[in-house]
Amino acid sequence: MPTTFDDRRCLESLDREQLQRHQLARLNALLERVLPHNRFYAEKLAGIHRPLTSLAELADWHYTFKDELIGTHQEHDVVANLTWPRERYTRFHQTSGTRGRPMIVLDAADDWPWWLDCWQYVLDAAEMGPADCALFAFSFGPFIGFWSAFDAVAARGCMVVPSGGMTTRARLDLIGRCSATAVFCTPSYALHMAEAAEEYKLEMGASSVRVLVLAGEPGGSIPEVRARIEQAWQASVIDHAGASEVGPWGYGYSTGGGIHVNEAEFLAEFLSVETGGLAEEGDLAELVLTTLGRAGAPLFRYRTGDLVRPTWRGLSPCVESSEQKGTVPFAANNRFVFLEGGVLGRSDDMLVVRGVNIFPGSLEQIIRAFPEVVEYRITARTASAMDYLVVEIEDRLNAPQRVAEELRLRLGLKMEVLPVPLGSLPRFEGKGRRFIDERTRTV
Repeated sequence: MPTTFDDRRCLESLDREQLQRHQLARLNALLERVLPHNRFYAEKLAGIHRPLTSLAELADWHYTFKDELIGTHQEHDVVANLTWPRERYTRFHQTSGTRGRPMIVLDAADDWPWWLDCWQYVLDAAEMGPADCALFAFSFGPFIGFWSAFDAVAARGCMVVPSGGMTTRARLDLIGRCSATAVFCTPSYALHMAEAAEEYKLEMGASSVRVLVLAGEPGGSIPEVRARIEQAWQASVIDHAGASEVGPWGYGYSTGGGIHVNEAEFLAEFLSVETGGLAEEGDLAELVLTTLGRAGAPLFRYRTGDLVRPTWRGLSPCVESSEQKGTVPFAANNRFVFLEGGVLGRSDDMLVVRGVNIFPGSLEQIIRAFPEVVEYRITARTASAMDYLVVEIEDRLNAPQRVAEELRLRLGLKMEVLPVPLGSLPRFEGKGRRFIDERTRTV
């Protein structure tokens, strides 16, 4: 059943014991529904005791890995964890394929409302209402993108404006013509639209847009990226996290600082990167998720590969930031686990360069602090059995040494920073691909 605003606030405010009782009931109901029909999990969870009496029993379950979902035996690369016969599914999407073969994910008709309900938490944070007009700046291709958000915003009574297939200039014009108050896009594309507006002598800060809902990349929770977008648009930013195979699992607030896991609909576990055991407060950890409401393609103990720092302070860290600004939003009572800095990177993106662990997001945070740097690209290479990084920047000052020095001071690494002509690096509508790893191809 769809939740109301009051339902969602109530769920967010549950203490940890009450929340775990809610999650246990949801999980048992899902298991009862899917295990008799889902061959993938019937085999994987064979022998488990049902119903569960405690969430601690999950520790005995095997993890689910992405490679299992798309084995070489899978017909047409459709995920292996489908519960129902193919004819019951009505939604076809595929992953972006940035880390290998695209994976086809299907949703049954009765699971789509669950997607929309998860999105309502994001829309609450964006304070969306019937008076809002939302423009969706994505391609509307098979990538899940903002498909579910589009339907969720419409279900909320807002005007929805698709802009698939349009040029950036056409989208900027459309924002003005429809008086859009909200824009849904990736952080990369929000920056690109602001850059294009400057080129076309358009003042985005004077537009009707009051909020940008960002997803697809970590940028919405990187302070330097976030600040650049907010300044260019004179609008607030709401970060969101999700994945085609998982669903829309995370949301932030206009105060920034990170995102909450939607623990009403997802069970979150955290594996310490350092020890491999359960993470403690503030540890760098891999996020493991269990879906609680997606029967057609459930995931139990799914290793997302996303690296985060969880905190269970009891109340949203957003409150501290809000109090500094003199306001306390409805986020004040949110007790869902908070991920400081949002998604920090991915386990398969971590670089070890001359003994130093580096994530592309850490480099972006430093580079974006220079307002004159318009765009950048990072390439990892190997020479004489040693890894090194090359950073290309479009710099209005044409002074790469200051960027190289800041990278050296902040990371303890000397790296080559090369200036390239303005406009020469790629721009992105979807997920930005600013990191290129050539180490495995270097002889």
